[in-house]
Amino acid sequence: MAGPFGRSWVSSVRSSLAARRRPSRRRERARSVLSGRTVAGQVFILQVVLVVLLVAGAVVALVLQSRSDSDREARHRSVAVAEAFARSPELEEVLSGPDPSAVLQPITEQTRRAAGVDFIVVMDTKGIRYTHPLPDRIGKRFVGTIEPSLAGRVLVESVDGPLGEEVQAVVPVRGENGKVVGLVSAGLKVANVTGQLNRHLPVILGSGAAALALGAVSTALITRRLRRQTHGLDPAEMFRMYEHHDAVLHAVREGVLIVGGDGRLVLANDEARRLLDLPPDAEGRHANDLGLDPRTAQLLASGRVASDEVHLSGDRLLAVNLRPTDVAGGPPGSVATLRDTTELRALSGRADVARKRLKLLYDAGVRIGTTLDVARTAEELAEFAVPRFADYVTIDLTEPVLRGEESMAPRSGPHPMRRTALSGIRDDPPFYPLGQLITFVPSTPQGAGFATGQTVVEADMTAFSGWQTQDPSRARKIVEFGIHSMMAVPLRARGDILGMATFWRSVKPDPFDEEDLSLAEELTARAALCIDNARRYTREHTMAVTLQRSLLPRILPEQSALDVAYRYLPAQAGVGGDWFDVIPLPGARVALVVGDVVGHGLHAAATMGRLRTAVHNFSTLDLPPDELLWHLDELVARIDQGEASHDGGTVPITGATCLYAIYDPGSQRCTMARAGHPEPAVVHPDGSVEFTELPTSPPLGLGGLPFETAELQLPEGSRLVLYTDGLVENRDRDFDEGLTLLHRALETHPDRTPEETCEAVLDVLMPERPSDDIALLVARTRVLKGARVAQWDVPSDPSAVARVRAAVAEKLDEWDLGDVAFTTELIISELITNAIRYASAPIRLRLVRDRTLICEVSDGSSTSPHLRRAATTDEGGRGLFLVAQFAERWGTRYTAEGKVIWTEQPLPQSAVNA
Repeated sequence: MAGPFGRSWVSSVRSSLAARRRPSRRRERARSVLSGRTVAGQVFILQVVLVVLLVAGAVVALVLQSRSDSDREARHRSVAVAEAFARSPELEEVLSGPDPSAVLQPITEQTRRAAGVDFIVVMDTKGIRYTHPLPDRIGKRFVGTIEPSLAGRVLVESVDGPLGEEVQAVVPVRGENGKVVGLVSAGLKVANVTGQLNRHLPVILGSGAAALALGAVSTALITRRLRRQTHGLDPAEMFRMYEHHDAVLHAVREGVLIVGGDGRLVLANDEARRLLDLPPDAEGRHANDLGLDPRTAQLLASGRVASDEVHLSGDRLLAVNLRPTDVAGGPPGSVATLRDTTELRALSGRADVARKRLKLLYDAGVRIGTTLDVARTAEELAEFAVPRFADYVTIDLTEPVLRGEESMAPRSGPHPMRRTALSGIRDDPPFYPLGQLITFVPSTPQGAGFATGQTVVEADMTAFSGWQTQDPSRARKIVEFGIHSMMAVPLRARGDILGMATFWRSVKPDPFDEEDLSLAEELTARAALCIDNARRYTREHTMAVTLQRSLLPRILPEQSALDVAYRYLPAQAGVGGDWFDVIPLPGARVALVVGDVVGHGLHAAATMGRLRTAVHNFSTLDLPPDELLWHLDELVARIDQGEASHDGGTVPITGATCLYAIYDPGSQRCTMARAGHPEPAVVHPDGSVEFTELPTSPPLGLGGLPFETAELQLPEGSRLVLYTDGLVENRDRDFDEGLTLLHRALETHPDRTPEETCEAVLDVLMPERPSDDIALLVARTRVLKGARVAQWDVPSDPSAVARVRAAVAEKLDEWDLGDVAFTTELIISELITNAIRYASAPIRLRLVRDRTLICEVSDGSSTSPHLRRAATTDEGGRGLFLVAQFAERWGTRYTAEGKVIWTEQPLPQSAVNA
């Protein structure tokens, strides 16, 4: 809450809360005062006891004194009243009168009240009363002893009379002749005697209560003062605090000094006395008189604030902290703490060395092994150790390790190793150059270390203790260069020695010691593990790449339909399942295939090889693209089933995509189908680019949906671009962005060759570190010219065979192929005759002069002839057999209109050269 109203409201709430707390605090303080747990409470209880005892004693003394005084006064008054009445001159005469009671009763009552006694009784010598304050007692016998009085004595006694407990005096009444003629008794009741005590008792009790109140007030005031001076601590807490303070003060391993405002030492604990070597009577003396170092004494006397100032005390280095004691209202002065930093500095020096070593090893783990390249990992080790650990570092690895193979070098004899990395503070050290193959002799640290697997230290190279036998002249140059210490550490990983790491020092004056040896061994052990990991990766990667490249086409087959260029780039992390192929088909046609098996590694490469082989096998059947993909889909499903059975019931899915296209240079048609693969791009002769809209089909292995084909008419010079998704998609860009970049790379320079197109596309789309394989296939279309193709329609009449043979012979002469005219005429005769006899119209014949002589006979029937061996008695059945013998290749392919039976014949050498 902000603003004046908010602040006033908060203040009022706090005030009210404080007001509510005050009575409770007062009550708590009152209870604490009245309780016996505090010193003030105990003093108050003692005061109460003393006041009670004093009051009780006063009351007892008052009672005793009162009783004594009252008894004495009662006796005296009783005797005096009795004697005075007994000596009355008329008493004898009244006693001898006829009715003494009538005369004496009024007189005695009047006298009793005037004399201040409770009763005056006149009686005869027999004790019969004549008077009494109680008239009904007149005439009755006196209660008391009268015999001594009859004898003439005065008797005072205490009796239990009619008025209660009484003090009475009995005095004889003598006649003129001295004879006792009667008795007079006067007395007081005890209750009247003790009434004085009752009058004085309230005064005594009031004085006692006033004393108690005064004691409570004084106790409260003393308690308040004690609380203020002791900060609210009770004696037990103060005692416990004192015990802890004394124990800690003298047990702590840190010196404590308290110096008063006048510069005199007030207190020093045991550790301070030990550290400063203080005299026994140090307390109370001035800081300058304690025999301290002048700088230390001046600091203690000044009272200024100091933090970790280092002062000398004998052979010790003390860290001194000084703080004033009057900051929070304390007494003037200062408190100083002392720490012996002599051992601490030594320990901190060793800890600093250990910390630097740990930091070095941590940095090594971060900076060494960032790649899976053997040579680069060795370079990282050499670069990291200079100049933090050594002035120069050389790394020598065995040849098998560099090739990714196991290090099979023998432990005895010469050890050839190749200088893989060299780093130093200068670029001109006289070492063996980088890349040189070095054979270290056993007397060198490198040779001995490789043979024994132990680190060898040459602390003083100038002694030439045997290390120079490798190359004496080079050894002298090394020493003249200033290098004075060397340490050779084996690069050991998984029980195998991969090479040697040699550390050299020139500028650093200290030679290598035992601590350097342990650090170097740990450093090289980590680096050796990284090198071995890189070696293993290199081996696995080489094996996978070798397998993959063995499964991919090494050279493209010769064909005349397309001018083809390709690029295949494996992923940085390993090989994958991308593949491509160019397959010549009958009739001068060519099939283009691009596929992608999901995943990386040997399994993906092996699966890719199986699919590529299957495509080759299916292409020999001359299947259309959709049927070929259907068979390929069935194969992938069977692969998954086989692997599921092998793995015990799991059902892995071999994710694979494929694009299959067939280009016919005669018709310039391209028929293609895809299974989950990216659409191809077509670059027209005018430079325009379009991505063909092929029907979408699922990837291979899923099944359930048909594959559909699409036909394109491609003019001569068009470029068909097929690729895998690794070209257009990676971690830094999505698929659509990659297609946009591909479109830009293809739409310029329409006159580029397929090779130039591949380079241009990769320059734009190739990532620095590809995360997926890249397969790129660029095919520029060609057209079979009319001069190289001849075609005839053949009527369904056997007599037409002769005319066709004559036309073929004429065309062959025109092509300068007269050497194959006979066999060609024979093949054509058999094929046309079979078509006329067994097939249906239309029947056509086409001759194509390509790299081979191609003969194609098409008809409207889908029935294919079969090659068989005719029996001796058979009149027919030998024609197709003859065709197979004279033709180099032959086969049948089906079309939408029927089928085509084709043959290929090799051209004569003269025609090939032409």
